[in-house]
Amino acid sequence: MANKKHDVIVVGGGPAGSTTALYLARRGIDVLVIDGRDPIGTPLQCGELVPSNEEMSRLCPKVPDMDDLFQTPDHAICRRVPEMHLVTPSGKRLKYRFEGMVLDRVAHDEALVQRAKSEGAKYLVGTRVKHVESQSVTLSDGRIFEAKVIVGAGGHHDIVRRTGWSEKSLNIPVKFAIKKGVHTEALELHFGAIAPGGYAWVFPKNGSSNIGIGIQPKFARGTSLNILAKQFIDSYSGDLEYEGAGALPMSGTIRSFINGKHVLVGDSAGMVLPSNGAGITIAMIGGRIAGNAIADHLLDGVPLESYEREWKHQMGSVMSRSKRAFALGSILFRLPDRVVDLVFNRLTKPFIWRAVTCRSLFALRV
Repeated sequence: MANKKHDVIVVGGGPAGSTTALYLARRGIDVLVIDGRDPIGTPLQCGELVPSNEEMSRLCPKVPDMDDLFQTPDHAICRRVPEMHLVTPSGKRLKYRFEGMVLDRVAHDEALVQRAKSEGAKYLVGTRVKHVESQSVTLSDGRIFEAKVIVGAGGHHDIVRRTGWSEKSLNIPVKFAIKKGVHTEALELHFGAIAPGGYAWVFPKNGSSNIGIGIQPKFARGTSLNILAKQFIDSYSGDLEYEGAGALPMSGTIRSFINGKHVLVGDSAGMVLPSNGAGITIAMIGGRIAGNAIADHLLDGVPLESYEREWKHQMGSVMSRSKRAFALGSILFRLPDRVVDLVFNRLTKPFIWRAVTCRSLFALRV
């Protein structure tokens, strides 16, 4: 069987993989994206919330050119929501100004694929990668493709990571549903015993809501995610349009994204902010850095390690603060609901928000 050769193969065509391919192709690199899904973006596996570009500039101030990176088309945005509420077990709300966009995630990922294709990236969908070696991937149908660099962008269970990395991540399981009806006008995060070690959410869409929950099973005292999710989702009325599940790596980025000519990006590299579960935009930030670093390596001989250095420059402090906030939250949200209620108050309100949005807790400017 004849081998097919490319400069770069990206395994996984979600936000991380397609963004990597987009910036590689823009630099003239021959890149092939392989994804077992057809179409990419299905099945839906997340809460579908991303911050606006303006919010992203505040959350990640060292990331340049947000408008070049994030070009979400209007048809992929179900709703723009200007406020986020953190909800305590008793129903008390801390309200914050926050411009979020609740996506049609499938349309969002499809648009990103089209952007990458328009720059020259090639896609092979509906076929899974069975095996990865140093510079080749073998598909489930037996075809073999070769590349100078192989990128793992296949999520928390990525085959490239499983092949070359032994480091473990804390993966938090999530379950969610899309329900018809108007359940809230704000983005809601719910804390307490309803979501041990994590949180539940309600994000309004267009005539429906994405309602879900993520937990740390070790704090759930034997109660399964299925039971907790059913209790929370069933507390909202409306016809069920969709049910989904997934997992988020919540221990932050792994120690190294590079192993020889293999590179990890997105969830497979732990690029999710632990304090708030943000993954789509963070994966795209990583994808742009990875794409440009791999292009620099192939075109100019720059070591692949420039990828890690640039990630640390743009996202290192944000990720560190997010990990600290997650560790603090893991302690707090194990406490009885009445204590969580007491901790959420007017005095702590600015500090809680700084933790959720990965800022220094004790900076002078709130």
